[in-house]
Amino acid sequence: MIGLFLGNNNLPLEIIKSLKKKKIKFLIFDLTKEKKFKKFKNTFSVNIGQFGKIINLIKENKCNKVIFAGNIVKPRISSLKLDFKGLYYIPRIIKASKLGDAAILIELIKILRENKIKVLSSNKFNPELTLSSGNYTKIKPNKFDLIEIKKGVNFLNKFNFYNHTQAAVIRNNKIITYEKKSGTQSMLTNIKKTKNKNGFLIKLPKRKQDLRVDLPTIGFDTVKKCNQIGLKGIVLKNNQNIILDKKKIIKFSNKNNMTLYII
Repeated sequence: MIGLFLGNNNLPLEIIKSLKKKKIKFLIFDLTKEKKFKKFKNTFSVNIGQFGKIINLIKENKCNKVIFAGNIVKPRISSLKLDFKGLYYIPRIIKASKLGDAAILIELIKILRENKIKVLSSNKFNPELTLSSGNYTKIKPNKFDLIEIKKGVNFLNKFNFYNHTQAAVIRNNKIITYEKKSGTQSMLTNIKKTKNKNGFLIKLPKRKQDLRVDLPTIGFDTVKKCNQIGLKGIVLKNNQNIILDKKKIIKFSNKNNMTLYII
């Protein structure tokens, strides 16, 4: 039995599909406001303040391994309804929250480990959602592109792993914007369109990031947006990005003279 802490985007559904195919039983902790997973059996709508309920359900179902997947919106601490264990752990969560969203997830993993619950990587059962190093489209980065990409990668590597920034856009060898709390799609929306394909979206895990949770994810909408604003391509990390609708993305990129480059 695998415990699934699920948020928004399509990754949770891909994981559920894979577990069903492999005939692996699962327990869902629905962390979405909309209760998106209520149609599935063994689904519980919870928040991070209900640690007693969460741990009891995990142990009752003999489930000692869990996965975090999807975009998990961090709730306001003041709005949480705490149970007894929640009251015990909340000071640690509050302390972590001051360092950033990533620090909250790291603290949650520590608490689960203290309760003998292991956190698995979000792509444990879906390795097909990542790509190894190489170029996956007809258009390849030229030597000037590679210099630009290296500069963008170096920029992102300056952020520490507590920071929420996982993406930046480089154009004409200048960083023109980088990801804020509102996310990648919001960042792309504010970029000026160009007629000629120029620049790259670079999206990578944070330096020293715990790769079991919060792997940077791109889907078809991200690629469409990059095309609309005239970016030449997207750069991701070898086996460390979740790529949803992979075949569709590659086909679209080829049709629109874009590159999908994995470093």
